[in-house]
This record gives sequence, C-alpha cells and structure tokens, in this order.
Amino acid sequence: MKPTTFPLGALVAALALSACGGGGDPLEEGDGDAGGDTQPSGDTGATGGGVGGDAQGAGAVTVGSANFPGNVLLAEVYAAALEEEGVAVDKRLNIGNRETYIAGIQDGSIDLIPEYTGALTLYFNSEAEATDPEGVYAELQEALPQDLTVLEPSEAQDKDAVVVTAETAAELDLQAIGDLEPHAPDMVLGGPPEWEERYTGVPGLREVYSLEFAQFRPLAAGSNLTAQALANGQVDVANVFTTDPAIVENDFVVLEDPENLFVAQNVVPLLRTDALTPAVEESLNQVSAALTTDKLVEMMVQVVSEGQDPADVAQDFVDEQG
Repeated sequence: MKPTTFPLGALVAALALSACGGGGDPLEEGDGDAGGDTQPSGDTGATGGGVGGDAQGAGAVTVGSANFPGNVLLAEVYAAALEEEGVAVDKRLNIGNRETYIAGIQDGSIDLIPEYTGALTLYFNSEAEATDPEGVYAELQEALPQDLTVLEPSEAQDKDAVVVTAETAAELDLQAIGDLEPHAPDMVLGGPPEWEERYTGVPGLREVYSLEFAQFRPLAAGSNLTAQALANGQVDVANVFTTDPAIVENDFVVLEDPENLFVAQNVVPLLRTDALTPAVEESLNQVSAALTTDKLVEMMVQVVSEGQDPADVAQDFVDEQG
C-alpha cells in the first residue's frame, strides 16, 4: 500500500517549496528519535531529558511525548482534548525514544502518550506477523502488559518510509525498496540512530530486501536535518516519516514496500490502565475518530513548515471538532 510518491490532498500539494532549515551540519547525530533543533517549542510543561521525578499534579493526567515534532503535536492534541473534557493535565514532552518513555509510563512518571500500533506491537512482541491495521491492532492488544491499555486507533497513520530524491529515482529507475539492491553497495543510508539496530531499519532492509549499504549515517528522526542531508546528497537514501512535509516540499519519492517491512502505524493513545476513566476514554476516542492522515499532514505543515506552536495547532483542531 505504499505509493511511490507521498499521497497528499490538494491542500498540501499546493504548498510552495520552502527551505528545510538554515546552517549547521545536517549529518549531526540526533538523540534518540529526536528532531534536534527543529523541535517546535511551545508549552512543554514539566519537560526534560528523562521521565523521573515528581512532575504530576494531584489527580492530573500526565501526557508525555517522544522527542520528535509529530509526536509532540499529537500529545498536545490529547492534552487539549482532555482539558476540554474538564480533565486536569500535566505535560512532559520531548522525553526521548520509545525505550525511554515506555519505562516512564510503566513507572508512573507519565500516564498517557501517543503511539503507533505497528511499532508498539513489535516493541512488546518481536514475533508479531500482522501488517494490516486491524490485524496489527489485534496483536497489539494481545501483546500489551496488563498495566497498559490502548484505546481506539485513529485512521491516521505516520509510517517509516524509505525515500530518495526524484533525480535518484529517475536515474536508477527506482519504484520499490527492492529496486535498490544492485545500487545499495554504493549508497549511504541515513536514518535515526535506532535504525542501525531495530528490525524495521537496517536489519530488516538487509533480511527482507537484501540491501547492503556502503554506510549508515545516524540522523535526527523527524527533523529537517534528514531532509537536508538527502537533498544535499550527503546521504543517498533516507528514512523519513510519511507525514513529514519535507517529502512534498522537496519532491522526494517514497519507495513502495511490497513486502510490508513497515507495517500499519495507526496513531493510538497508550495509557497506564489505572489512569483510564470514562472521561479520559470518551475524550481520546473522539480524537481518534476525528484524526485522519490528511488532517495530521495538514497540522504537520503548520508546525514544521510554518513554525506555528504545536499547542495552538492542537487547540485549533480540538475546537474544529467541537
């Protein structure tokens, strides 16, 4: 189900090309899944590099996020929706990668975080086999420990993708990931540091598509640094999230994934089971019912390309949904 180019509606396709960042070294390594200096600011509540400490207000739901722009935006959406429902909220944004924030939600430092069904399933069950949204969600519910709960998933997906420039795609006649096989030994692959070890990264590309790249360069996930490195030719192939506006703005090509290395990644709320109340469940399920991939892309354009505060963009979304 991977198109060769990013499937956006007319709203995003009509955007003018914009620069992907200023100076600095686009090959600078990121921290975890982070977006480096492109991370939107905004109200991050009790924010920090870790999740320890006493950041929760009495009776409040503490909403956390990973440290890349798309997840921060979703956390702000959850926080705004809960506040509209009269639920007290604390925020601990930019926590780190999955390994860090899962530890935080299990030790009670946070209560709620936006997650992605496929990646979360594989985190708890590396033998999971489903690739479609319904199958992945069913396996996720089976894999979760009892102290964690997921609510209804949204239609919106934010997936990993293997991306090249339009020039590279045309020169090498690339349409699918497997087309890279004869060329990979002469190419540099860029992706988040975790990609070097995670199955849905270098190991999976090697096993599923027989790709042996000349070099892997760690880059900050979800940031303009990756787009800069790809556009400037400092990497030849890159991991870019499918909701990243840089794909359209730079005319990048998303290679098809016919072997489904990247399974369904529907956005879903992950909570501590003991933090679930009827008000929390109703509010978050309403968010999931309203959140589509196109809407998520539209909001990402506002945050990443236009520099709007993710808290303001999230509040506008909640207000629009009533």
